[in-house]
Amino acid sequence: MSQPLVLTLSCADRPGITARVASFLFERGGNILEAQQFNDRQSDAFFMRVEFDPGQTSRERIREDFTPLAEELGMQWKLALRDRPRRVLIMVSKFDHCLADLLYRWRIGELPMDPVAIVSNHPREAIEHTHLGDIPFHHLPITRDTKAEQEAQVRAIAEQAGAELVVLARYMQILSDEQAAHFAGCCINIHHSFLPGFKGAKPYHQAYERGVKMIGASAHYVTADLDEGPIIHQAAEPISHADSPDELVRKGREIESRVLAEAVRLHLEERVLLNGKRTVVFKG
Repeated sequence: MSQPLVLTLSCADRPGITARVASFLFERGGNILEAQQFNDRQSDAFFMRVEFDPGQTSRERIREDFTPLAEELGMQWKLALRDRPRRVLIMVSKFDHCLADLLYRWRIGELPMDPVAIVSNHPREAIEHTHLGDIPFHHLPITRDTKAEQEAQVRAIAEQAGAELVVLARYMQILSDEQAAHFAGCCINIHHSFLPGFKGAKPYHQAYERGVKMIGASAHYVTADLDEGPIIHQAAEPISHADSPDELVRKGREIESRVLAEAVRLHLEERVLLNGKRTVVFKG
């Protein structure tokens, strides 16, 4: 079997799109391995993700032949190699539980990524519990006066490393509008799900004081609207009056790591399509 490909597309909904895509692949010797679609009746938009074995037809030939059909139907589309590890830049501050989890899942082959750089506003010793191996580490301190310069350095590192995705693994700095726009659609952030409540320091302690009965985490694409980008994945779990603030922090670390890892996996596998301020997520 040749290397599988992934075709993702979105366009205005109309009858026959699925049939035309399936026929296109069949006529070129393609064999569909997995297919999912979604018709958004609210926006009258159509979304599709297809994994397929191209057979004897090259990726370049499929791309060339598919272009006229995509133009006819006004599609936004992408054709990617399914199994190629994506190059990922990870940003972190002092809390390294999400970073450690991502690197562990990568090392055991769960995440199809190639971590090309780790950037932190703190020195390497701040995350001494996490085994970085030979992944390039960049300590880029940041202050209000140096923010623009530091963000330019991050963009330069991402470009030099060929990063296709930036992950904010508890990077406790707010990106500027310019930085958010530069990485639009390819920068994922994780935070607790209390927002807009319990902002600032020690959110789990604040939640304890208010007697919350549920904690969770949200992973989303970064936009200029702080913590309001299109959501990729969320999870929550109940807690009780017996849980201390330290227990909330412990459970929060676990759920943040799990939610971020799943969001990264979904993105790496080309399973997330933007739908305005929302996302279409084809689980697999």
